[in-house]
Amino acid sequence: MSTEVEKAAALTKAAMGISEGLPLVAASEGGVEELRRDIQRLMDMEAIKQVKHAYFRCIDTANWDELHSVCHPELKVHYVGGGYEYKMTSREEFLLAMQMAFHSEAVTRHNGVMPEIQMLSETEATGIWYLYDHFWSLNVNQLTEGTALYWDRYVKLDGRWVIKETSYRRIYQINQKLTEKPGLASHYLADHGKKLNR
Repeated sequence: MSTEVEKAAALTKAAMGISEGLPLVAASEGGVEELRRDIQRLMDMEAIKQVKHAYFRCIDTANWDELHSVCHPELKVHYVGGGYEYKMTSREEFLLAMQMAFHSEAVTRHNGVMPEIQMLSETEATGIWYLYDHFWSLNVNQLTEGTALYWDRYVKLDGRWVIKETSYRRIYQINQKLTEKPGLASHYLADHGKKLNR
């Protein structure tokens, strides 16, 4: 699908490539083993939620070691926003891009909420997340804020869930030129983000 078609496509499960997962309509009426499978599925869903929460926490705190641990080596990324599009095809490429973006003159806040997790099998799942974010770029005096829908594909690798594919498309984005820098009483990335060469 071309980028222009992707941008024009409605943000539906079908357009995102999200299929219905294993049903969650009722607990098994079988024996102990079926009950164990139901409980394992719920534990896997919780583990996937924790992986995505870690993703947001790690990018906002420049925690690249932990972000590395929740991403598949062959991670595929596709982000489309107002005026930008990023495609990456490996975890290392993604981590390098994040280190460049979440630098010492950035102030960021990413909230991923309302997860829709679909278990496809014991080792595959998908998820849709609603993002609300603020990104202050102090080096260029700009604030970007808005919302987006993320859709991810997860796999269980060596007993741990990781993100195999992640995409988002903006629902809205506002770019605002700052007339003055915010009065920050605390600025974590100033100490932990990559230092910019001036």
